[in-house]
Amino acid sequence: MDRGIVVEEVGTLELVELEVEQPAAHEVLVRLEATGVCHSDLHILETGFSHPPPVLLGHEGAGLVEAVGPNVESVAVGDRVVIGWRAPCGECRWCLRGDPRRCRTPASAGPRVTAGGRPLTRAFGAGTFATRTVVHEHAAVAIDDLPPEQSCLLGCAVATGVGSVLETAQVWPGARVGVIGCGAVGLCVIQGARIAGAEEVHAIDLDERKLETAKRFGATHTGEGARLDFVFDVVGRPETVEQSLAMLGHAGTLVYIGLPHPDASVELPLKRAFDRRLRFLVSHGGDHVPALDFPELAGHARAGRLDLGALVTKTIALDDVAHAFEEMRAGDVIRSVVVL
Repeated sequence: MDRGIVVEEVGTLELVELEVEQPAAHEVLVRLEATGVCHSDLHILETGFSHPPPVLLGHEGAGLVEAVGPNVESVAVGDRVVIGWRAPCGECRWCLRGDPRRCRTPASAGPRVTAGGRPLTRAFGAGTFATRTVVHEHAAVAIDDLPPEQSCLLGCAVATGVGSVLETAQVWPGARVGVIGCGAVGLCVIQGARIAGAEEVHAIDLDERKLETAKRFGATHTGEGARLDFVFDVVGRPETVEQSLAMLGHAGTLVYIGLPHPDASVELPLKRAFDRRLRFLVSHGGDHVPALDFPELAGHARAGRLDLGALVTKTIALDDVAHAFEEMRAGDVIRSVVVL
């Protein structure tokens, strides 16, 4: 019997029985081994976030390929894979011009997962808070030599945080960097800044516990910096955007990562932006491409440049997800990982 965590309507969470179909062409059936509890799933629970209910939550997963549909070439039955929610479609104008990092329509499998006969929207096309799910083959990347409770984090937190540094912003050696919000993604931004060779990394958070953790991950300073080259806003609120702009120096870059509230807006003083030649970049999951970036990130982990194990505060069961969200709200964990 397959099971999964489903949002029946905004604000409600249920563990339900699932029916999982066999994969069609270019699709892969994955038996999940581990899946991280990400703030984006909490965002879907609380706001819907463009996901019509019922929604099968989860998008940061790793598991074993159990079956493949026709024409699947990238993975085979028995492969251990990490699931990526930003697999490029290969057909939109951005993909066709050779820029898959700007793809607007990520590749997705058909509605293969149902509950009581009702098709489920899979969170970000993945739906990994489940014993099994079906994804597009481009969303399943073979990573076979890392523990699944660590490798699953490559699918979102690590790809978003490190990718925002290396791909979206392209931070250079010697840069001065600020990070607002030091949860799992923020800690991955800090690790990415260290990999990029940043000279200063300023960690900013209201929770003193997170600041202490940030130092262990490579932050050189805690509290606001001034005249910084890059500020990464992982929180994504109007007040943190304004705070980011105030911390930037000449020709500085604000990298916006946090998911916005649907009604959020911010005023941008145009003269200040013009005089200081500021840039505003939006990072969509670190602009990662799973097939390109997951193997590279796994290489950083193997080489000791990226600490995945320290990101995992605890492992939990599937029916503990609601409590994991409570601990996330309270700031008590970096990442809870469901082990199946």
